[in-house]
Amino acid sequence: MELTHSPHGPQEQVLAPEWRRAPYPALTVDASGVVAHLNDAARVLLRAEPGARLADVAPGWLVRAHGDPEPARGAIGERSFEASPSPLDGAVDWWLFDVTDQQRLARELEIERERTAFLAQASNELLSSLNLERCMEVTARLAAQYLADAALVITPRTGKAHPVTYCGSDGRVERQNLMVDPADLPGLAEALRGFPPVPSRWIDPAVAPEWVTREEVGELGAMVVTALPGQGVPAGALVLLRRRGNEGGQGFSAGEEVFARLFAARAGAAMAAARLYAEQASISDTLMRELMPPRTHELNGVELAARYQPAGAGDCVGGDFYDLHPAAGDDAEAESLVVLGDVCGKGLEAAVLTGKIRNNLQALLPLAEDHQRVLGIINGVLLNTDSTRFVTLVLASVRVEGSQVRVRLTSAGHAAPLIVRADGRVEAAETRGSLIGVLDEVVSTTATVMLEPGETCLLYTDGITEAVGGPLGEELFGDDRLRAALAECGGMPPEAMVERVHMLASQWAGGGEHDDMAVIAITAPRRFRLSAVGGHGPGRFTA
Repeated sequence: MELTHSPHGPQEQVLAPEWRRAPYPALTVDASGVVAHLNDAARVLLRAEPGARLADVAPGWLVRAHGDPEPARGAIGERSFEASPSPLDGAVDWWLFDVTDQQRLARELEIERERTAFLAQASNELLSSLNLERCMEVTARLAAQYLADAALVITPRTGKAHPVTYCGSDGRVERQNLMVDPADLPGLAEALRGFPPVPSRWIDPAVAPEWVTREEVGELGAMVVTALPGQGVPAGALVLLRRRGNEGGQGFSAGEEVFARLFAARAGAAMAAARLYAEQASISDTLMRELMPPRTHELNGVELAARYQPAGAGDCVGGDFYDLHPAAGDDAEAESLVVLGDVCGKGLEAAVLTGKIRNNLQALLPLAEDHQRVLGIINGVLLNTDSTRFVTLVLASVRVEGSQVRVRLTSAGHAAPLIVRADGRVEAAETRGSLIGVLDEVVSTTATVMLEPGETCLLYTDGITEAVGGPLGEELFGDDRLRAALAECGGMPPEAMVERVHMLASQWAGGGEHDDMAVIAITAPRRFRLSAVGGHGPGRFTA
């Protein structure tokens, strides 16, 4: 420090005015631990005068630092200081710098970094699943781990109960469906309606109902209730519980409540997305069940088998379809209807048009005997839509006549069905017609085929014959290979026949791309049930 001579004597030295008025506290302590000099700021801070012992006027951390002069930090009153030493001729000059605000800012920065890392972790965990229950579990667990001593996630009522997920400080998650009244918990009813949260200082934890309080939490000191915002509609509410501390209430600060709302926003968005996904999945599942082809086994005494495979490996439906419509009532002259169709294209868009055609065919069943009229109506429906896709169809009206099965076949732009006789002969049905959805009128011819016991009428889509593969990977499976394969299937049960045809086409295509594949076998059974008139009554069979 700089010293000047006193006007009262050449031996008396005093502090320079600049040093005395310095804004930072400064003091000189001699080798014996006595304070030799203090500036004005040090006098005010330590409430000391020269000649006092350092141990009597300074905090312990500064006294200990003076014994081995090193920079040190500690508190003086409610402020934090950093002490910097400058040894000189056995004495030590100490400069004290107030670092309270610096430490506060550093701590706030650390807290913000921790919160940012937590929100990033929360977002990753919440978005890793589109399962609503999983999102509720993650929300409750993270909230109990980082924001409070325990947490509850309550979603809007399902039926008569509210789904509630609870997690305590042990990390164990419980799920319940509780018949509770949200109005019993202050702020909960408002949160479930998406209203702004009620400040925690306005909520008395003592009035919390029993289903909220838990024995392991102990006496509650504070409680926060905030909405979990969703897609325009609240996804639920988050309740944070904090136990009472040893010195009274352990409340939530304003900053903690704001941070809780930031977390709730992420959790609510994830839960809303999970709920929306679940609803869409349910709708898709319902629609998919309607688009799935029906099961086949028997149709009014006629054996049936079918095999269907969409083009896409992950698809369930596509542009190929078939339907089975049993004859109505007990009329012996009534015919059952088998429909096989192929919509131009593949994938979901083709499947949607498939569903429309199937619904229209269902409505036209009373007219099913008149194939030409049914095809004309379907053609008109497609021409009046915005779709540019066309459709090929085969209608097969089936009826048992004595020991034979009569099949009336009408093709509209589709490959003619193949008749597999018991001796292995393969014949093409004499039916043909124009595409549906292209011309103003559909022109077609109908062929009638009689099947003897064990003989089969095979309907198939072009995904079979146009499967590309073979040794070079560029050749079509083709009509000739299909007929050759069927020639070896004479008398074969329909299940085995469709399986063989599908297997051969799939093997030919190998792992390459292929169109939708659909095959239906209509087989006259080898044994027929006799009628009650002229026979031996129901329950008897004949070969």
